[in-house]
Amino acid sequence: MSSPVQKRPNLDSVTTINQDGSRFFLHTADVSGKWTTARRIFGAFLIAIYIALPWIPINGNPALFFDVEQRRFHVFGLTLVPQDLWVMFFGVTGLGFTLFFVTALLGRLWCGWACPYTVFLDHVFRRIERWTEGDAVARRKLDAASWSAGKIARRGTKHLLYAICSALIAHVFLSYFVSIPRLYEHMHEGPLAHATSFGIVIFLTASLWFCFGWFREQFCVIMCPYGRLQSALTDDDTVNVGYDEKRGEPRGSKGKVTGDCIDCRRCVNVCPTGIDIRNGLQLECIGCAACIDACDDIMTKIGRPKGLVRYDSLNGLTGKKRRLIRPRVIAYTILGALGLIAFAIAGWRQARPFTADFTRMRGQPFYTDATAVRNHYQVRFYNKRNQPARFTLHLSNAPEGYTLSGADTSIEVPPGGEITRPAIVVAPTTAYRGAADLEIEIHAEPGDVVLRHQMRFLGPEPSTPQP
Repeated sequence: MSSPVQKRPNLDSVTTINQDGSRFFLHTADVSGKWTTARRIFGAFLIAIYIALPWIPINGNPALFFDVEQRRFHVFGLTLVPQDLWVMFFGVTGLGFTLFFVTALLGRLWCGWACPYTVFLDHVFRRIERWTEGDAVARRKLDAASWSAGKIARRGTKHLLYAICSALIAHVFLSYFVSIPRLYEHMHEGPLAHATSFGIVIFLTASLWFCFGWFREQFCVIMCPYGRLQSALTDDDTVNVGYDEKRGEPRGSKGKVTGDCIDCRRCVNVCPTGIDIRNGLQLECIGCAACIDACDDIMTKIGRPKGLVRYDSLNGLTGKKRRLIRPRVIAYTILGALGLIAFAIAGWRQARPFTADFTRMRGQPFYTDATAVRNHYQVRFYNKRNQPARFTLHLSNAPEGYTLSGADTSIEVPPGGEITRPAIVVAPTTAYRGAADLEIEIHAEPGDVVLRHQMRFLGPEPSTPQP
């Protein structure tokens, strides 16, 4: 349990671990200011997007819908089947290098402003905690107090609200995989009727309650891999939250020192990971800017300029020239742009409402008899639309006499469905002149979409006598 007095952070160990190895629980003080206000508005915007995406229809499907059961993945109007998932490689690569670019330029801006864990923890669960248990001083006193009816009521109310919020977040997350209408149906039926969905919601709710109710900042300090990766992505020109040591030192009580820092520890009390920014940039810092607002508020009260703690690079804090364009920034920009451009091009090509895959059937590559040479293929039709589709096959550039079995037959595919059919190409011995490249046209309706596939027609050498 935490004591009524805050610990003094150091660089030898993390603040959240006591000397005996036990957990020290942080109770961060509330803060206000331009950065905190901006973060709360941006956090509310991100939460609204998270809730709204499963409700927004694009081309008849939710804006973001990973339909695992039907093996359809809908991403902002782009519908992908499992064979199209290679497209996501370029999207993930582009977003990954974009994050590297942001980190090289602006440090852990993602962690403090856009990370879902931070957004929910800071703008939902910590707000609930302050509403039910009071400010940081009141919460530390409540920790130290013996159990009573009042303490049980406060803690019980807090954790009840935590559980409700965790369940809501879990249900929204599940809706990305089963859709809102089906989730609503599942909720009106017994848990055993949809045991998998129910189990996922229970697991997610329990995990979220544990993380936001107890584990909290430990995830950022101990488990998050991005916090460790950032040190390889940044340099002395990367903008981070920093303390102007040249201006602030020596520190001490107002009127007794020459530096601007009066050692009020306000920056420490508001830090969500319990560090002292005056000790320099540390891995635990998530760049949330709470210490900036806290210090600016104190500077205003004592009549000194703001900016003792501010967003700046290490070179900027020491008075050196700042560089915005650097080799690593250029490299991450190029790699991120290439990934996103490749994703856009590949996604545009795969955005067709219908697709078809041709594969040669197992067995012999070709069959012959006295009258013809035959190649057996298998064609799989995919209908990505929410309405039935009709497919018709034609040989477009085959030599005269070549035929495609079933070419005059239309193949009906249900909405969002797939059907596999055999396709046999027959070449009369009188027309066969050896292996050849053929093209099959697939006409899909509605929309009169034409798909073309190149394939190799195999057979014996022309000089080989036909049986």
